[in-house]
Amino acid sequence: MSSIFIGLANLVDMAFTIYIYIVVARALISWVNPDPYNPIVRFLHNATDPVLYRLRRLLPFSTGSLDLSPMLLIVLLFVLQGFLVNMLRTFSHSF
Repeated sequence: MSSIFIGLANLVDMAFTIYIYIVVARALISWVNPDPYNPIVRFLHNATDPVLYRLRRLLPFSTGSLDLSPMLLIVLLFVLQGFLVNMLRTFSHSF
């Protein structure tokens, strides 16, 4: 039973890491003028815009033309990732 929770912890860890890379890629392409019809650009926008939109609505975290919400999202994802993965690994040791 503990191996299931360890596997789940590894899966959650990998999912958070991949999403963090997607948010970083989204922030990097925002520095240039990407083609909005490019499938990669559309994927990055579709994967991150719902979360970034909610975060911007809750906390207007921008200074002038500089939007800091992707950085705030990355910090929140790191914190949540550490909490959930450690909780699952600790829970797996109880079996």
